[in-house]
Amino acid sequence: MQSSLPSLFIVGPMGAGKTTVGKLLAKYLGRSFIDSDHYICQQTGADIPWIFEKEGEAGFREREARAIEELTALPNIVLATGGGVVIQAQNRKYLKQRGITIYLQASVDVQLKRTSKDKSRPLLQTSNPKAVLHSLFEVRDPLYREVADIVVETGEGYPRYMLKKIIATLKQHYPHYVIEKHSS
Repeated sequence: MQSSLPSLFIVGPMGAGKTTVGKLLAKYLGRSFIDSDHYICQQTGADIPWIFEKEGEAGFREREARAIEELTALPNIVLATGGGVVIQAQNRKYLKQRGITIYLQASVDVQLKRTSKDKSRPLLQTSNPKAVLHSLFEVRDPLYREVADIVVETGEGYPRYMLKKIIATLKQHYPHYVIEKHSS
């Protein structure tokens, strides 16, 4: 007997397309979509640059850890996480144990292209964002791979193409789950 797919968690660097692809995936599967960064903003009543300015990255990471603990416990969702979610071991544990984690892998050049005009990313407000992205990639890529059940390379094709790649990969790796288009 087939069962329904567990919650899906999307990880990857900033600019990989986690939110865009996550929304498409949730719609395809007829699930609720949650973006952990947006959830943190709703809970806090402040945006992420403000949290970084007032509480620093450590304060933000504490809020993020609480959000990930809550959100990964929810059933039947598609969750897009923030790029730094994998830094904390507890977050990695929840992502690995509570659902299927999809790593959207994006090159530094793709990230730079997609984030170059975005002023809402505190870590990139520097004179050399490419160096920052490269440094983050070196640290985080192994952690994304540690939690990932599947890895999908991004940067080529449109979001709907990415959705097709993810669905095909899920069907290949998880044939015992029902993975079908939700008709709305």
